[in-house]
Amino acid sequence: MRSAEVSRDTLETQITVRINLDGTGQKNLNTGVPFLDHMLDQIARHGLFDLDIQAKGDLHIDAHHTVEDVGITLGMAFSKALGDKKGIVRYGHAYVPLDEALSRVVIDLSGRPGLEMDVEFTRAMIGQYDVDLTYEFFQGFVNHALVTLHIDNLKGRNAHHQCETIFKAFGRALRMAVALDERQLGAIPSTKGAL
Repeated sequence: MRSAEVSRDTLETQITVRINLDGTGQKNLNTGVPFLDHMLDQIARHGLFDLDIQAKGDLHIDAHHTVEDVGITLGMAFSKALGDKKGIVRYGHAYVPLDEALSRVVIDLSGRPGLEMDVEFTRAMIGQYDVDLTYEFFQGFVNHALVTLHIDNLKGRNAHHQCETIFKAFGRALRMAVALDERQLGAIPSTKGAL
């Protein structure tokens, strides 16, 4: 099993992430930000990753540090669980609809951090969740997982639907990218021989 556990403690947050890339979608999520827990559930369920994420943050200020630092710590754990990347497919993509909303996510487990996110949310808040934090989550993940990630919301009128399609598509794209290709087990999927 490709799994890892990472703890990250700062003056703003204390976070522990356990991930199993070869799981079944089991999850135990407690970030203190209910909408974030809902989105992390989408990653676990649609990526078929087992996720245990426990976070305590300075929510008396706002959710920014918690959401960003969960992304950072998840990225660290993902990278650790992925290991040397031998035999992986490397690339993943997914289109996911939810009613009127449609999002596309494309990922390359390249070893190079890069985020291109083209999303115009139709409102600033989803309940108590500031939609700007979605970008912060993915930027944190990308910087520490060392992946190239393209996120496009192609259409949508409901911000909750827009956000949910993004996280579902992210889970499915990750699932595709980390899959093992039996034709190249033991090989790094790069002409450079390194990722």
